[in-house]
Amino acid sequence: MADRRSLPVPDGLAGQRVDAALSRLLGMSRTKVADLAAAGAVTMDGQVLGKSDRLRAGAWLDVVLPDLAAEPPPPPEPVPGMAIRFDDDDVVVVDKPVGVAAHPSPGWQGPTVVGALAAAGYRVSTSGAAERQGVVHRLDVGTSGLMVVAKSERAYTVLKRAFKERTVTKVYHAVVQGHPDPTTGTIDAPIGRHPDHHYRWAVVADGRPSITHYQTVEAMPGATLLEVHLETGRTHQIRVHAAAIGHPCVGDVTYGADPRLAERLDLHRQWLHAMRLGFAHPASGDWVEVTSEYPDDLAVALATLRESTLR
Repeated sequence: MADRRSLPVPDGLAGQRVDAALSRLLGMSRTKVADLAAAGAVTMDGQVLGKSDRLRAGAWLDVVLPDLAAEPPPPPEPVPGMAIRFDDDDVVVVDKPVGVAAHPSPGWQGPTVVGALAAAGYRVSTSGAAERQGVVHRLDVGTSGLMVVAKSERAYTVLKRAFKERTVTKVYHAVVQGHPDPTTGTIDAPIGRHPDHHYRWAVVADGRPSITHYQTVEAMPGATLLEVHLETGRTHQIRVHAAAIGHPCVGDVTYGADPRLAERLDLHRQWLHAMRLGFAHPASGDWVEVTSEYPDDLAVALATLRESTLR
């Protein structure tokens, strides 16, 4: 059974190629979007689009997706650039590159952390749904950084409880547009599905409790580097909360970021990186803390913003 997605062309994606825009919008690979376009499954105001056609502001977009749930999961494959930051009999902490999903899901045919670990010979916990065994938390495809995967059944149970009870330290760095006021603060606002756009999340009255703490690390003309501590772990939480206070993550056109700034910085995703992850080891109870560095695309974008302060 096919799944039809109908929505207006988001302002931030107007003028972009179909394959690039829908890849960002739907969390699919550009190759998969190109295949859909070739099959006539992408239309704009009733006109069939090719992969290289451009989206038009104010137009209505229709995408017909096949029954992706019925497709076999992609075979395990290595992920270039995915580093192991901690590894023992119970857990493995990976440094996930951008463009990699935590686990297979309908609509995503790209690389995954689960697949990369399997391809590298890692055996992880069999707890959890079949496609996400060992996964105790996730990062967005477009967010890079640290992610822990349980290898033993004990680790899975203990870590799932730790995330639920909020005893895990999760620290991100984000570059947002503008300058948040106050410079240090807490955003306490419930998050749920966007009432009009199913592919987005939003602050809504009946959403799940969501708490984000932030502090300014560095202010630059038109942008701010923040350190963000998550108390909860909702889907797109930092992105949604940043947009809700009028300061979306740089490059995050899905949540209202300026596409011209992203283009100037040659940034093709949100400026958001999971910098530090700390947790009590599920076997010994000892505190484990792992850190990460900015990947090249974020480092270059940040350097460009910093250089603008010298002009």
